[in-house]
Amino acid sequence: MSDIFDVRGKGIVITGGAGVLCGAMAEDLAAAGAKVSIADFDLPRAQALADKITASGGTACAVRINVLDKAEVEQAYEASLDALGNIDALINGAGGNRKEATTSPELSFFDLPPEALKSVFDLNFVGTLLPCQVFGKHFAAQKQGIILNVSSMNAFRPLTKICGYSAAKAAVSNFTEWLAVHLAHNCSTEIRVNAIAPGFFLTDQNRFLLTDEKTGALTPRGQTIIDHTPMGRFGEAEELCGTVRWLLSDASKFITGIVVPIDGGFNAFSGV
Repeated sequence: MSDIFDVRGKGIVITGGAGVLCGAMAEDLAAAGAKVSIADFDLPRAQALADKITASGGTACAVRINVLDKAEVEQAYEASLDALGNIDALINGAGGNRKEATTSPELSFFDLPPEALKSVFDLNFVGTLLPCQVFGKHFAAQKQGIILNVSSMNAFRPLTKICGYSAAKAAVSNFTEWLAVHLAHNCSTEIRVNAIAPGFFLTDQNRFLLTDEKTGALTPRGQTIIDHTPMGRFGEAEELCGTVRWLLSDASKFITGIVVPIDGGFNAFSGV
């Protein structure tokens, strides 16, 4: 059984790879014998993670990527291929939200700046689509490959305050299904496209929305999330890794076009 979960020797590129969640994926995959390219806008941070993986005996490289610039995505593909020797999978982890695109007592929905909303939508959706074009073309040429997008619980249940981010992640889920069918019909049935939808994990981006910076106690929003998560806690980054490894291995070779919640039961709970 362990053989079908094997990722040894696979070349895997991870956009947003220096972040908390994707960094955990990178370390886990490298520990399992994969070769990983940490593709991130923040090259020094990506290099620090690649160095950490290499020092632990893994194989990793760092490349700079701007997922909103197709020419830079192509350069990141070439640099990753040169460093790894082969590319078998892409994880689209780049994304995020902005305070300027988030409603608050000081900023109503009616006053959200269009440019802020557009930047959030573009980062999460267009920043997934462009790498899929570049790496998908490579997979089409070699007649096999795996794309794993990162959606969100927001795609299942829109959350208050973050309308642009929720809409963008819903688009990522829809696009995942569309692309899975398109590549299977037009390129190869050996190209699979799936997504994970993390629930609530503490990251650098949301930590102080969910916990108090000074005391570490839950904020009202954080408490509401815990109250609506049957498992009663936030997720740990490492708890994404089993599902990721499953979707990147032969253990899921007849699975394409799905979005897997990893949410402690949040999506299943009605609140009653």
